[in-house]
Amino acid sequence: MTDATFVVDIKPSARRTNGAVGTLVNRRGRRHVFSSRDDAEMWASGLSSRGGVSVWIRRADPRDESDVDAYLVGRRGREPVLAGAYDKRRRRLRGGEDGEQKAFESFTD
Repeated sequence: MTDATFVVDIKPSARRTNGAVGTLVNRRGRRHVFSSRDDAEMWASGLSSRGGVSVWIRRADPRDESDVDAYLVGRRGREPVLAGAYDKRRRRLRGGEDGEQKAFESFTD
């Protein structure tokens, strides 16, 4: 057995995008220690599954002066609800629910 540890700090991006990560930070804090990077990767995978949004381990920059080996990070994507709202508005502006643009009426004097 080795004394090597792999320290992971949870970044705000992971907390904001994944509810399971936010709950974990509230209950157990931001820093977590693992025996290897593989263990940390499995932990991140489990959080992704529970929270429904991907989070992953990213190695700390070599110039980073903190005592962590990596960070748990996430990325907020475009919300599917907003994408649907945008498409609905476009259909309405086109003049119908079918998504086809209506022809312009011609006016004669």
